[in-house]
Amino acid sequence: MENSSTMSKSAVKISLDLLSNPLCEQDQDFLNMVTALDTAMKRMDAFNQEKVNQIQKTVIEPLKKFGSVFPSLNMAVKRREQALQDYRRLQAKVEKYEEKEKTGPVLAKLHQAREELRPVRDDFEAKNKQLLDEMPRFYHSRLDYFQPSFEALIRAQVGYYSEMQKIFGDLTQQLDQPGHPDEQREKENEARLSELRALSIVADD
Repeated sequence: MENSSTMSKSAVKISLDLLSNPLCEQDQDFLNMVTALDTAMKRMDAFNQEKVNQIQKTVIEPLKKFGSVFPSLNMAVKRREQALQDYRRLQAKVEKYEEKEKTGPVLAKLHQAREELRPVRDDFEAKNKQLLDEMPRFYHSRLDYFQPSFEALIRAQVGYYSEMQKIFGDLTQQLDQPGHPDEQREKENEARLSELRALSIVADD
């Protein structure tokens, strides 16, 4: 997108530089051609900027918003992992007391360990269930989220290149000189190139 803007800005600058060329003061036909080119390049730049703005609003910004969800998802995964570690630690404590001889003090500690385990287990199961429910939905919703952005991107490109076809079609009609077929233009251009190559300031290949 940045390259596209740079290209259209460069095209406008080229046409402005041509307008300041002394040839424009000496040759009315050349001035008319350069003026037509300058108008076309400015139209191209305006449509390009409109395309860039559309893509920014319909593609770039939605992508950034989608990306902003990931930190909260990562945090939820970390909270679930911490809850799992707490659950395993207390579960191991319960299992240790269950393996010991069932004396009064051991039974008391086993009861206390089970009471400590219950809320931690419930917390882990709740966090785990939430992720198991929401992560697949989040994953499958990505297509529904991105599809409008892709459609908007395609529409912006189609609109832009349709306008470019019209702009350069109009420019071609303005620059076309009656009675000058393509073959004649090619011969004239080759003759001018030959004159340039004959100059002493032009280095040989």
